[in-house]
Amino acid sequence: MLEQQGALSCNVAVARVAFHEITEDAIKKALMSPRYIDMDLVNAYLARRSLDYLIGFGISPLLWRKLPGCQSAGRVQSAALALVCDREAEIEQFKPQEYWTVQTDFKTQFADPSNGTLISSRIKLLNSNKLDQLSICSQEEARAIEKRIHSSQFEVLGVKRSKIHKNPPMPYITSSLQQDAANKLHFTAGYTMKVAQKLYEGINLSSEEATGLITYMRTDGFHISDGAAEDIRSLVKERYGQEYASEDIRKYLKKVKNAQEAHEAIRPTSIRRLPSSLVGVLDDDSLKLYTLIWKRTMACQMEASRTDLIQVDIGTPKGGMIFHSSASRLDFKGYQAVYEDIEASTSSDSSEGDAVHGGNFEDLSKLKIKDLVSPVNVHLGQHFTKPPSRYSEGALIKKLEELGIGRPSTYASIMKVLQVSAFLLHHFSEVADYSFTANMEAELDNVSAGSTEWKGLLKDYWERFSKYCTDAGKLDGRKVERMFEEKFGPILFPDDDKDSRICPSCSEGTLRFKVSRYGEGYFIGCDRHPKCKYISRSLSQQEDDTEPTDEGPKSFEPRLLGVMPDSNEKVFLKQGPYGHYVQVGEDKKGLFPKRASLSEVKDINTVTLEDAIELLQYPKILGKHPDDDHPVLITHSKVGYNIKHRRSLAAVPKNMDPKKITLERALKLLSGKSVRQIGRPKGKAKKQEPIEWH
Repeated sequence: MLEQQGALSCNVAVARVAFHEITEDAIKKALMSPRYIDMDLVNAYLARRSLDYLIGFGISPLLWRKLPGCQSAGRVQSAALALVCDREAEIEQFKPQEYWTVQTDFKTQFADPSNGTLISSRIKLLNSNKLDQLSICSQEEARAIEKRIHSSQFEVLGVKRSKIHKNPPMPYITSSLQQDAANKLHFTAGYTMKVAQKLYEGINLSSEEATGLITYMRTDGFHISDGAAEDIRSLVKERYGQEYASEDIRKYLKKVKNAQEAHEAIRPTSIRRLPSSLVGVLDDDSLKLYTLIWKRTMACQMEASRTDLIQVDIGTPKGGMIFHSSASRLDFKGYQAVYEDIEASTSSDSSEGDAVHGGNFEDLSKLKIKDLVSPVNVHLGQHFTKPPSRYSEGALIKKLEELGIGRPSTYASIMKVLQVSAFLLHHFSEVADYSFTANMEAELDNVSAGSTEWKGLLKDYWERFSKYCTDAGKLDGRKVERMFEEKFGPILFPDDDKDSRICPSCSEGTLRFKVSRYGEGYFIGCDRHPKCKYISRSLSQQEDDTEPTDEGPKSFEPRLLGVMPDSNEKVFLKQGPYGHYVQVGEDKKGLFPKRASLSEVKDINTVTLEDAIELLQYPKILGKHPDDDHPVLITHSKVGYNIKHRRSLAAVPKNMDPKKITLERALKLLSGKSVRQIGRPKGKAKKQEPIEWH
């Protein structure tokens, strides 16, 4: 582009440099290793952008026509949508099952029985059959087992000792940072990225210039540069001892599906900049996120933790009934030491620590095979299976990552705009399919590698996708409503009795699922519309979980307020998709009667003819503007009163009586700071902002 604009002389060389952390060393190294622009990467970008446009621009207009009120849909969002809908279907169809647990406290038999220690054990085998979660399904069965326990003799059947090595967690990538920040700090994905961006851009430290505190935060690569890893290991040895540092640099080669790995993992630019040194420099949330990143980075180059585990089986001599008990004890902290390092951080966070159950470890260690034990207490517990939980932001991001859907830079935006709709799943099943989107990411990576031609990829995809769009575009709106009704019937109409769907207003129609033609959402209404205008309830996506009232479902019938004094035309009070309004004259085909919206009316029953006449006088001309002789008007809408002059609009303050506004007062409002412009002159297109490719 510079050459096309004649901005380069013939002896100027142009190259690309890339750096992933804002530090002096990283930028110097980047300048020492320039390269040409990789056209395979450019083509992959063009293909990805084009695919997103094709899907977004193909599906979105269909949604606007078939499901008024829906905003948009995209390639990755549609797959995420399918995950949410599938999980919701699982929850709706889930039927809980009853099960019981049997836990027994055993007393060991030592020389002095009074010093016997209680050991808690859970039954794992009955009548030589291994029990699973649902094996004991009733109280009667549990009571029978309890009775049998008290009448049986028990001994130690087996003792097993082992060591558990738990490796440190992998360094953060975008998705894992968002998940941890959600679980531990209760940050949304979007907020996490906002805070991380501030840490990446850096701050002015007291003894230094502006300094970036972390490396680039949009990454799917787990690798850490050798220089940074050596520095981390060096600090580990200084703070915790030689034995806590990993023997060699830990390299994390596990890949996210279709990972680009263009950047390092997320880490501090200097591991020696401890979180405690930034207290008072960073705000609370920034410090919390930096601490999370610092500890994870330190831990990834440390030794594994070691835990001693002991497992004991207690049962009847012939093994017909067996109970299991276990306990563990931390032998070597390893990487967990960093999570207990209070001096290095602002708080003691041991959330990454192993679950250690050391209470019975010593007692179990003393047991030997054939030692006699006796039951003391039997605890019976009733439980019910639970449905799968709904996706949290962190859990959904993790699932998308596992399936290879999306990119680090897109996860936060997906969470922000995701909306649930069965329309896509029903009519664009391939687009919403997980494997389709994941395979598309793989194809785009092939474009990056130069093994797939990007225009051919687009052609292949468009031929399939355009058929979906064409077929969906031919759908009648009523068929879409019937599809929704069939899919969500058990939720919309939980009562199987057909009489429950008879319209209570006209007693002839049937209650049906309907899509608002005005973009106001969905509702249950009579199928004899417009003869019967009964609406049972709204299913708008803005509807909150308010508690039900004693009032039954209501529909609003037009009410005659009176007649206009100068024309004897009837004045009605009506309700539309945007609220209540008053209207002069009756509805007639081809005619557009004058209407005025009602605003801030707490009790609709108090509206009078005088109120309607007052509202119907707007818009009202106050006079002409002295600069151009164009009229200055006062207008009214459901949000209040406004002063309008050509394309300028100024809101009338709530405490100002609109009846007392003069032309002079209106001109002052138009010259104030709250004036906004509406519309755009015909023939003038909005200037296109330049696009920078990355």
